[in-house]
Amino acid sequence: MDTDTPLNVDPAQPALQHLASDQKRNIIRTVIVVVVFITSILSLFVYRLNLPVVLSDEELKKRGVFLFEKVRSFKDFSLLDHNNVQFTTENLKGKWSMVFFGFTYCPDICPTTMALLNRFYTKQLEGDFGSDLQVVMVSVDPARDTPEKLLDYVSFFNREFIGVTGEFLELHRFATQLNIPFKKVPGGGENYQVEHSGNIAILNPQGHYVGFFRAPHEVSKLDLAYTSIRSSRN
Repeated sequence: MDTDTPLNVDPAQPALQHLASDQKRNIIRTVIVVVVFITSILSLFVYRLNLPVVLSDEELKKRGVFLFEKVRSFKDFSLLDHNNVQFTTENLKGKWSMVFFGFTYCPDICPTTMALLNRFYTKQLEGDFGSDLQVVMVSVDPARDTPEKLLDYVSFFNREFIGVTGEFLELHRFATQLNIPFKKVPGGGENYQVEHSGNIAILNPQGHYVGFFRAPHEVSKLDLAYTSIRSSRN
């Protein structure tokens, strides 16, 4: 047998192999393009899903949140916080404020609302709008709610909360500017009660009255409305 005789080789085989290689590369490119496209679509979907929901004023009203067409400023006042330090309009600047009026001897509305505000505040700290938020409880019972009493009370719900008290007329003027009525219930002796609004006022970092959350409250509604307000009014 002649060992120098070349084996029979199909002249088309190299071309077929080259064609198969090109097809394989094209398939890989197509798969990569499809994967990148799908990943982009999913990323956009997740991004939009995580965007805060912005509600219109009418949608907010349906949820018990009322915003003013024009924000309202305050006349000067001088009160005391739970550390017996002066509390004025300056303390309402630099942060968003949720302001609730109540008293430490309140049997139901106040502790319920304060516990709810604690859950709301804690949830906000986990998001984008909690670092510049403060919760303030203003007493409607200054005769019994001393700074020391308020310190124990507000700290029970959250150590970051601020308690405010002061002279009756100063408190009344401040409450009036926030449309918060309150009055002492006749009778009851030393265990008297105080009728007051359960609304929560919201103030912007300029110290302006933006609007209020009407009682009764739910954490989910507060969270949705507050996030919407912050997203649209920063």
